[in-house]
Amino acid sequence: MLIGFRFVLGFSVGTASFVAPLYISEVSPPKVRGGLVSFNQLAITSGILLAYIVDFALKGVPGEWRWMLGIAAIPGAALAVGMLTVPRTPRWLVMHDRWDEAREVLDQLREGDDEADVDEEVEQIEEANERERNVRVKHLLSDRLRPLLWVGIALAVAQQFVGVNTVIYYAPTILSDTGLGNSAALAQTVAVGVTNVVFTIVAVLLLDRLGRRALLLTGTVGLLVALLVLGVYFSSSTLQGDYGWVALAGLLLFIAAFAIGLGPVFWLMISEIFPVGVRSKAMAVCTIFNWGANFLVAQTFLSLSNAITRQGVFFLYAGLAVLSIAFFILRVPETKGRALEEIQEELT
Repeated sequence: MLIGFRFVLGFSVGTASFVAPLYISEVSPPKVRGGLVSFNQLAITSGILLAYIVDFALKGVPGEWRWMLGIAAIPGAALAVGMLTVPRTPRWLVMHDRWDEAREVLDQLREGDDEADVDEEVEQIEEANERERNVRVKHLLSDRLRPLLWVGIALAVAQQFVGVNTVIYYAPTILSDTGLGNSAALAQTVAVGVTNVVFTIVAVLLLDRLGRRALLLTGTVGLLVALLVLGVYFSSSTLQGDYGWVALAGLLLFIAAFAIGLGPVFWLMISEIFPVGVRSKAMAVCTIFNWGANFLVAQTFLSLSNAITRQGVFFLYAGLAVLSIAFFILRVPETKGRALEEIQEELT
């Protein structure tokens, strides 16, 4: 029973994690696409914060874990009902030769936008579809598409290998190691969740102004600094004895940097860099690597902490952050304010 529950939950979360940004990217105007896709990340961080608050509120309640699972069904049901009102994307409709419906959906989506040219957008979509109509998953390994796939996979793996989910999953444990009691650690974990939401909002506001690369690089450098702070903190008995706030500051900086960089930018960029005909397939592949890296990091954090010490783990993640920064500088393009078809034409 429990295995079946985990399978259904994993399948559902895994599917939603790439379908949501894919859908948003396909219906959004280029000039605001970054902010709109990032609302998906804002919803995720808000959910994490709400989970922290619920955990804190239900601490000590009989059958608390049952209440946690039961309450989580409410937003799931709301999403299921809400999806019944969502139209198919214009790109999907054009791919299936449903031109009138595509124009109708675009008219609704672009209503009030004086700069929108629905006919031109439909033509661009059709041109891109014609180029990619016969593309299959195996073509992702072709000479033309393989470089894009490597960029997407690198972003997927880097997002997890900097250790973000060790902070999300083990924040109470890390804070307890600083000498805080369990209740105080849970309370300060809420501060981590609030920071996550606030800086995700900052990212939503800035992605279409400053660009993807600027926030990606700035955020990853911030992650590097935070990891070094945490590594130094757990290396020093003096800091651990008298300056517990340093660990909290390091965690908050880490979360803030992730929320403006790799958190939203990864999902946004993999929804932008791939051609229309392979976008859903390529995003699925990147999502598999992302959740696979998530699983690997989450399952090894505690055992690595025992093997190479807690500070050793943070220094390891810092080293991986350095490699990520180098890759982003050399290989990741800027996609701000450009039509998906324009990005496709340049990168392929």
